[in-house]
Amino acid sequence: MNIRNLLRPTPILAAAGVTAVTLGILLTSTVSATASTTVDDMKTTLDSRIAGAKPTVVLVHGGFADASASWNPVIKRLQKNGYPVVAPANPLRGLPTDVAYLKSVLDSVKGPIVLVGHSYGGAVITNAAAGDSDVKALVYIAAFMPDKGERLGELIGKFPGSEIQAALNPVQFPNPDGTTGTELYLQPDKLRAVFAADLPESTTMLMASTQRPFSASSFEDVTQEAAWHTIPSWALIARQDKAIPAELERYEAKRANSKTVEVDGSHVAMVSRPDVTTNLIIAAATATA
Repeated sequence: MNIRNLLRPTPILAAAGVTAVTLGILLTSTVSATASTTVDDMKTTLDSRIAGAKPTVVLVHGGFADASASWNPVIKRLQKNGYPVVAPANPLRGLPTDVAYLKSVLDSVKGPIVLVGHSYGGAVITNAAAGDSDVKALVYIAAFMPDKGERLGELIGKFPGSEIQAALNPVQFPNPDGTTGTELYLQPDKLRAVFAADLPESTTMLMASTQRPFSASSFEDVTQEAAWHTIPSWALIARQDKAIPAELERYEAKRANSKTVEVDGSHVAMVSRPDVTTNLIIAAATATA
């Protein structure tokens, strides 16, 4: 039936025309009300989804490593639980350079962040997160947690147990300004014992071959800000860590008032104990949501 024909003002169809007009008004009112309700419902649904959105987990690796070797097992588990993940390549060129780079990464992430650091990466997140309102939680995995004014070279000597010094292989490299710097590798035949004693030898051989050195200046660079003073923190302490002594990890976590978990594991506990590591990160994300 053609509605336009119904609306023509002919004597025969006048009554029908009135009926059609009335019906059209009713239909228009009904559609408008339905559309308005639908938009409101959609907005409410969108707002609830945004409010319940999970934070982005940013994973920062330490020295002698890269993002994939350090974090792949954890990334898979976080993604399975619905968390967006960013694992940038830490430049490892000294604390000022690495902190500036990580800040640029954090600026590119929209919304709340759970910031995780392993080993030297802990020092980087400590400095980079200061003053960043989007960082809701800090998670330290067998990591340095320096306070303002501290150097890592001093901090690591605070407690006995680190075997890292004897395993280092220093190599000269040219700086962009023409000066010469020193970067540090782990001697391949010592990497497993010091760094990853609870991993298969086949895995640690790959780690030794693909390790990324970091600048020796990192041990002398001074921490400018300590974000754990103002941002809630969590810490995983590796009892068999021969790079950063477990006693140092406990000391750092205690003074930062961190919530802690201890595991029987080497320095790369996020590789050997990815489930525990992931659970700690999720606990931090949930507690600060």
